[in-house]
Amino acid sequence: MDSDRFHPDLLIERACDKTGLEDFGDSTSWRDGLDRVCDGLASPESRLNELGVEIAVMDIDRALTSRLQIVDWRKRHPNVAAAPVERPIFIVGQPRTGTTILFDLLAQDPALRPPLTWEVDNPFPVPEADTYDTDPRIAQTQATLEMSEQIVPGLLSHHPMGALVGQECVRMFSGEFCSMIFPTQYRMPDYYRWLLYDADHRPAYRYHRMFLQHLQSGVGGQWLLKSPAHLWQLDALLAEYPDALIVQTHRDPLNVIASISALIHHLRRMASDESSIPDCAAQSREQIVVGLEYAMKMRDSGVLPADQVVDVHFRDFMKDPFATIRGLYGRLGRELSPTAEQRMREHLAAHPGDHGGNRYRWADTGLDASEVREQVRSYQQRYDVPDEPLR
Repeated sequence: MDSDRFHPDLLIERACDKTGLEDFGDSTSWRDGLDRVCDGLASPESRLNELGVEIAVMDIDRALTSRLQIVDWRKRHPNVAAAPVERPIFIVGQPRTGTTILFDLLAQDPALRPPLTWEVDNPFPVPEADTYDTDPRIAQTQATLEMSEQIVPGLLSHHPMGALVGQECVRMFSGEFCSMIFPTQYRMPDYYRWLLYDADHRPAYRYHRMFLQHLQSGVGGQWLLKSPAHLWQLDALLAEYPDALIVQTHRDPLNVIASISALIHHLRRMASDESSIPDCAAQSREQIVVGLEYAMKMRDSGVLPADQVVDVHFRDFMKDPFATIRGLYGRLGRELSPTAEQRMREHLAAHPGDHGGNRYRWADTGLDASEVREQVRSYQQRYDVPDEPLR
């Protein structure tokens, strides 16, 4: 691998030349994150193939370019930075616990504003209401996503993606280079442990707000947001968004670990010829255990006020999604309009899913089920989460 491909100064210079801009904002914390990302990708531990190097370089270039453009837009339009982000709704919880389908269903409500993949990946120029459904960036983004399916057949069945589908917040965090998206897509053991145990995530949430303000300066609304990564940083989230409404999903963590390990393995196969499910499972187990314990601590400490959080159980949601959604709306103090419900029903009919199918098996993880069960037992007892049969 050419070590210069991940030289931070060269990547910064490339983004500045590309945009004609050079102001990355007042914060400097992003530079430490960039250095760590580059170190992780340049390391032999990343096991990148030639295509993986190109994909990773493009990911970094996109993040740097977007940051430059967002900062420049704010400088030229001071009202953007002054605009509030009011009562955003965050769907959090372990990965593979129904967060995606819940997010996609709630996104059908015209009163809510999800960030769509095309505008998160290409936030400049600012999206406009008149062309929000026809912007040429939609087709460009969709073509890129479909190319990933050609590289790794079956990827989109593991994790459906689309230009007009809501995007996770980790994609926005990438501009601060403090994001779970990097160690999910690439093997970066040192970086993911820094992210999990040592990183200061507060600047990432400040940049997240900048990103939302940027997008809403073109198309406004009450934000509907989603990422399992929020579960690990609830204190930073509430510090930036003290009026946030939190929806936490719950499911047996063992099937979560098996499912997310298979997904990470498929994602990494785009960039590496040496990924394995047990390797992905070891990282996923550590993240899940740490995240669940941390979230319980935050709720016990009062950092997350009880009246700002709603618990949703995977088993209940799968059994009767609309009973769950009506209960959720009641807890959020919202009314589920007939129009919103009809749109949700149409979306569910068109995207029924297969509840996991045969895409993952616990046996593939190489983990000891009884040992992991003991590590998550307090969480399951706390939220009355039953053991599921292991696939």
